[in-house]
Amino acid sequence: MAREQKAKAKKEQIKGKAKEVGGRAVRDLPMEAEGRAEKAKGDVRQAKEKGKDAFKP
Repeated sequence: MAREQKAKAKKEQIKGKAKEVGGRAVRDLPMEAEGRAEKAKGDVRQAKEKGKDAFKP
């Protein structure tokens, strides 16, 4: 399960970064903001998984 969640987090980060860069390239502020939010969501998910790994014996 943890491996799946880590992969999902990485996918969200990559997708968010792509949207952010794409939005910046075409000067689409809402798209850029959406990309930033998606990337942040992936960052939070990844941090949660790393935290869970830290407490595993």
